[in-house]
Amino acid sequence: MSISLSSALSTFANTSPKPAQTTQDYQTQPAASSTGYTVQLSEAQQVYQLYNQGQQVSQIAATLNLSVAAVNTYLGIANSNT
Repeated sequence: MSISLSSALSTFANTSPKPAQTTQDYQTQPAASSTGYTVQLSEAQQVYQLYNQGQQVSQIAATLNLSVAAVNTYLGIANSNT
């Protein structure tokens, strides 16, 4: 059994995958829904997050309306006045 070149090319053209979407195709799609899920972090998690972002203990206390002693407790920092 032999297949002609033009027949093979025609078959290939009809079965090849569609080209990827262009940037323009993506821009015409609707924006993602803004009804996503949110997560409420505990005070301790918020303290760790702000501390890991480089905020000072006093800044974290003011931001979260906590005492400096409470922030130190969450971070495991001992009071140096004892």
